[in-house]
Amino acid sequence: MNVTVYSTTVCPWCIKVKDFLKANHVPFKEVNVGEDEKAAEEMIEKSGQMGVPVIEVDKEIIVGFDEARLRRMLKIGR
Repeated sequence: MNVTVYSTTVCPWCIKVKDFLKANHVPFKEVNVGEDEKAAEEMIEKSGQMGVPVIEVDKEIIVGFDEARLRRMLKIGR
């Protein structure tokens, strides 16, 4: 399963998503859209959103930190 987190360094919800993934031992690729304009354009194209976090799980997009949906998609129990 491929997980990508589009984030910025100052976004508190981005930090929560990354902490959640780390705590559940889910490997992920972090893309800082605040420092990479091309990545920001890619994120907007994929999600239709300019806000972060945007999480991509095997080409499925989650906008914001939706813990319940992430748990279902990643098969993480409570």
